[in-house]
Amino acid sequence: MHEITTQNRRLDFLVEAFKAESEEYSDLPVPCDTEGKQRLLRSLMNIRMPGSIPEEVLHVQDEYLTDRAAEKGIVRLSDIPEIKEGLSIWQGDITRLSCDAIVNAANTQMLGCFIPMHTCIDNCIHTYAGVQMRAECSSQMAALRDKYGKDYEQPVGVPLITDAYNLPCRKVIHVAGPIVRHELTPVLEHDLADCYANSLELCLQNGLKSVAFCCISTGLFSFPNRRAAEIAVQTVTEWLKDHPEWMERVIFNVFKDQDRRIYEELLS
Repeated sequence: MHEITTQNRRLDFLVEAFKAESEEYSDLPVPCDTEGKQRLLRSLMNIRMPGSIPEEVLHVQDEYLTDRAAEKGIVRLSDIPEIKEGLSIWQGDITRLSCDAIVNAANTQMLGCFIPMHTCIDNCIHTYAGVQMRAECSSQMAALRDKYGKDYEQPVGVPLITDAYNLPCRKVIHVAGPIVRHELTPVLEHDLADCYANSLELCLQNGLKSVAFCCISTGLFSFPNRRAAEIAVQTVTEWLKDHPEWMERVIFNVFKDQDRRIYEELLS
């Protein structure tokens, strides 16, 4: 009971703190129920532009998100069986995974999703990591714009790595996958393969030995699910053959039953 009370107080504090940052939403009514307050807090975090935050607010946010992660349940590598040597499939919320890195299906702006309560993985990861992640992404992108010009966007298939902050993993690898606007082409397939190969190379460079990949470019980016899975499995398998004994585990994280069945078939 004491812990529930503490979390409720943190939630109330954070809602008021994030409301106070915004002239537009400072007078927004606060729901009476916990779920409503959680939705409001997530929405306020989603729309928040990167920038500094008072230490007290940051401290409370970190405590709140740490306990939220525990409430959702942390999933460790030992909880996930291997289907083939070094390869696993896990269906569920990627923000629960305690591994060296998770891969975020980002966009070329690399700042996360600003749509309140959007169900995309980019939104979920930034929400449960905390506002520090968007700030770090913004800082890295600012440095890249200084180098390459003010209109710079991160190229498709080129990953960017950040700390994970309040997520149970160590790092987050952000990568923008290709968008299928009309028909699938060899160029788009190559770009998707690059997302997996380059993310694994980034793991190698940063000493990360376990990584969970989401289904990059499927969903809103319209890459066909089966072909995306075929490219993912082929690319990862070939990379592992070229780098024997490096990765302890590569997890294909799926959310939909359709994707789970596809990956199970491909790895059977």
